[in-house]
Formats: sequence, structure tokens, C-alpha cells
Amino acid sequence: MEMTLQTISVDISPRRIATITLNRPERGNAFDQTMLDELGDQLKALADDDAVRIVVLRGAGKHFCTGADLASRGPSAEMQPPQPAKHSLRDVLALLDSLPKPTIAVVHGGAVGGGAGFVTCCDVAIATEAAFFSVPEIRVGMAPFGIMPFMIRAIGHRAFRRYGLSGERIAAAAALRIGLTHELCDAAMLENTLARITDELLLAAPHATAALKAAAARYASPNLDDIRAHVQSRHDPNSPEAQEGIASFREKRKPGWYPG
Repeated sequence: MEMTLQTISVDISPRRIATITLNRPERGNAFDQTMLDELGDQLKALADDDAVRIVVLRGAGKHFCTGADLASRGPSAEMQPPQPAKHSLRDVLALLDSLPKPTIAVVHGGAVGGGAGFVTCCDVAIATEAAFFSVPEIRVGMAPFGIMPFMIRAIGHRAFRRYGLSGERIAAAAALRIGLTHELCDAAMLENTLARITDELLLAAPHATAALKAAAARYASPNLDDIRAHVQSRHDPNSPEAQEGIASFREKRKPGWYPG
């Protein structure tokens, strides 16, 4: 069964594996509000669907997900108050993180910003040897508050500070070393690697899987509700730095705070 929406598609195989494909290849699968809303709705539906055993998240085209679609924001967009949204990025990350069934991120090309956040919220991450990751929000005048708790949990405080402060690319080999991905493979072997992992996960009992994930979230994670409240109090996408950062990104120039 396959369903195609505006920005994503969902396919459920006879083996009860649901594949969500981010489908804005012309934008590097950068997410806009429509994609966040569609992802949130589908993750909620899949969480409650007993016919689905595993959820796979991947991207169409050259990239997994290149983060928020800043380039599509008009020159005055950052000056407007945020529009009511059905699902924020934090909502989608929390839904993906708490899904009561195994989740797998299949990464090729770039997994940037929120795209890297999606990867850290999946139980298993596999990537091609040419894939790359980054957390570049700091370069456009914002801190990556939305993905921060999930990134820190995945790679640790020190690695997060290094890559969060620099915004530099994380090559696939480095991503494997710091725990951002679990396996690397040649692009030609990506589907075989995915098939092997899904076959292993299908051996796990569904109710025991849900119980394990709930317990792991409770015992191994910080209080995400407290973190989200702190993030909400600090996050200002319309700050002067954010406005300058977005403008410099759109105009393909160095931001004003870059010396010389």
C-alpha cells in the first residue's frame, strides 16, 4: 500500500515495513511546514497501526534531508510572527523518538540540521560511505535547540559542542566513530544492508519491543519535557543574529559577524 502526499510518501510492504520517503528532492528534502505537518500526522498514524512492525525513514533524490528550507523564506518572512503550526520540528522529533516500534534512518547525501536530528531519533541509522552530517544552525545565527537533546544523547556533550559550535561537516567515518550512525556501507549495498537489519528487527516481539523502547526512554534520557520548556524560553528565530544569518545564507555570503 502506497500513499503519496505533498512532501512525503508512505509505503507499507507485505512484510509490514512502513517506509516514509521525504519527497522534496528539488530542495534536498529540506523541510517546510507542510512536510512537518505531514510527518507528524503519519508518525501518529503509524504508531497506532498494529499492522506496521518497522518504520524506515529515507529521502528521495541526492540527499536524506538538508534541514529547514531557509532559502524558501521570503526577505520579510523572518520579520513576521510565527504562523500557527500543527506540528513543530520538536513535535515531529518527539513523535519519531517515542514511536513504539523500531525505526531505521537510511542516509545518503546530506543529513543536515533537523535532518541530522531525524537520524538521532531513529533506533538504527545506516549510511553510505559518502554521506555527511552537520549541525550548521550556529552559522545562520541560531542555536540548534530543537535537535539538541537528541543529538547530545546520541553523540555525547563534548562531540556535540565541537560540531554544534563549528557547524562543520561530519564525514561518514567520523559519524560512525561518534555514534551518529551505526553502520556504513557502499551505496550499492544500501538496500541489502537495510534488508538484513529489518530481518533482524522483525524477530523481535512487538509488545516487548514497545516496552523496551518505553523503558529505555525513561531510564536513559534526560527529562525531555523540561528541556523542551527551556528551549522554548530561549529560542528566538527572529533575533537580529538569526535575521542576518538567514539573509547571508540566502545571499550566499559570509555573515556580518565573520571577521575579514
